[in-house]
Amino acid sequence: MNLIKSNKTLAAEIKNIDLSEDLNKDQIEFIQKAWDENLVLIFKNQELNDLQLIKFSKYFGNLDLPAPNPYGINFSPDHPEINVISNVKEKGKPIGILGDGEATWHADMTYNEIPPKGAILYSLEVPKDQGDTHFSNMIEAYEDMPGSLIEKIKDKLLIHDASHNSAGQLRKGFEENIDPSLTPGAKHPIIFKDPSTQKKSLFLGRRPHAYIVGMTIDESDKLLNELWAHATQKKYTFTHRWQNNEVLMWKNLFVLHKRDSFNSNTRRVMHRTQISGDLRIS
Repeated sequence: MNLIKSNKTLAAEIKNIDLSEDLNKDQIEFIQKAWDENLVLIFKNQELNDLQLIKFSKYFGNLDLPAPNPYGINFSPDHPEINVISNVKEKGKPIGILGDGEATWHADMTYNEIPPKGAILYSLEVPKDQGDTHFSNMIEAYEDMPGSLIEKIKDKLLIHDASHNSAGQLRKGFEENIDPSLTPGAKHPIIFKDPSTQKKSLFLGRRPHAYIVGMTIDESDKLLNELWAHATQKKYTFTHRWQNNEVLMWKNLFVLHKRDSFNSNTRRVMHRTQISGDLRIS
């Protein structure tokens, strides 16, 4: 195996490994160490079926079932650990979630008390030069944050919205709510310290419908806008331009990610697994 780091604050490619095969202890430890250090890993030219994707994912922890989606459908009934991300419709019905629109900056399922620690995404079909995925390093963003802004968020709790997905769609079983202070979801500290490394990170979740506990709506919105403007600066980000048969894995607690929109007449089909969390954000 070879590790090739990007020239950004995060992300690296691992070459010369076939993820469809059984991995040995040394390989797993190599990948885990690289993941811890780089937050985002890319494996190109992989050929995986769903069982192989699940097996690879389980080297790094237990797997969550997909979050509720707007359609109330299980898109992978034979392999319920798999979530299908797609704009494709067959016989007028979607085969997956998120469509072809932009998915705004977010971390996954942070509305849970114990959010997932990672995600793995495998590209089966992608449109050429469209639908890029961007990542932003929340450890670097915190370490680079002005002291005056740190003081504003010190000891503050943020409500993470459970009712919408990253494309802004209302999840099945929820109602629209115009008052952010009543947003359903977990309340997490804005500053998170990793107990294993003692490094601090911003923990922002998703901007729409977010609210900082104890502030007026206007005060909360102003501070959240300031935080998001800081945390998503280009100097903290890495962009992945997809090709077919790539595996990408990211540390959900320490990065934000987003997806660009793409032509609705093209096909994008991806299979995704999610690694269960084991930490309360505190």
